[in-house]
Amino acid sequence: MTASAELFRRHGYTGTGLKQIVTEAGAPFGSLYHFFPGGKEQLGAEVIRHSGMLYAALFDIFITPADNPASGIEAAFAGAAVTLRETDYADACPIATVALEVASTSEPLREATAEVFNAWITKGTDTFAAHGLSEEDARKLAIAVITSLEGAFVLSRSLRDTEPLAIAGETAVAMAWRLMKG
Repeated sequence: MTASAELFRRHGYTGTGLKQIVTEAGAPFGSLYHFFPGGKEQLGAEVIRHSGMLYAALFDIFITPADNPASGIEAAFAGAAVTLRETDYADACPIATVALEVASTSEPLREATAEVFNAWITKGTDTFAAHGLSEEDARKLAIAVITSLEGAFVLSRSLRDTEPLAIAGETAVAMAWRLMKG
């Protein structure tokens, strides 16, 4: 699944072929249909779910240990900018890449991306609430952070510039401070 996730993140779902997936994974072609009888669409949905849970852990890496939500958000956006620059703008979010590409044409893939985004909202809400925000404010901040980050990824990759990530991060940090002050 790791090879598929990497390919989807860099080339998108439709830009990634089955032969490319099995070659990258070092697996025989027939094994794909053995493990994923629904073919590429089933594999794609499973990769989305698996990758999505790995990305949810970023809340634990950046926000949970931070002194406050604002400093954790700032660190998360800064880390995302470093990753984009170091990978020549190739590595962003595979979930958003697939969601933008096929969510209106594949119900199984749309459902998988929706599950992941809902899990992220729940994780973010729980994380921000643990920092003392009300449940309502924690949910608002979680959604704002996720949408800001995903939108900034799109702009940053297109422009090949991390300025959108910096501005989105500043906006999310400002919202966190406002909500923390009540």
